[in-house]
Amino acid sequence: MTVRVVVGGALCHDGRLLAARRSAPPELAGRWELPGGKAEPGESVPEALVRELREELGVEAEPLERIPGEWPLKPGLVLHVWTARLVSGEPAPLEDHDELRWLGPEELHSVDWLDQDRPAVAEAGRRLRAAARAAAGGGAHAGGAAADGPAAGGSGGRSDRRAAAAGGAGGGA
Repeated sequence: MTVRVVVGGALCHDGRLLAARRSAPPELAGRWELPGGKAEPGESVPEALVRELREELGVEAEPLERIPGEWPLKPGLVLHVWTARLVSGEPAPLEDHDELRWLGPEELHSVDWLDQDRPAVAEAGRRLRAAARAAAGGGAHAGGAAADGPAAGGSGGRSDRRAAAAGGAGGGA
């Protein structure tokens, strides 16, 4: 069986991580995730992340590095998570979401994350905290995440990934 990668993006800015609340499918509505979606055939995973964040949020982002690990979503789909830096735009819930929140590292527990996102969100929090400590101590970069928000780890997915993980129908990325 061919395994298709679903890329999740931990979009960070000003030391905070972007969380997006699902609006569909019904079994996932109201829970939180980090945006992203399926890589298309012939598309690199970083290219897919840039495209997905543009489609879902209306922003331009720069993929930075992959968070170690992968998380199976359903047979044939596996989640890879990348850190990303907000380059331009103000995120808006354009597709598959009804609310967005920027969360600091100590606020990450304040939303009900989808289960498959939790390990990568925990890593995002560690990276954001390390970056904040480095900035406070005069360092500009730590663990792939700078305090001004260039990177943090997290997972993502769009309705096709989430619906697939929940056993529902999903659209293309």
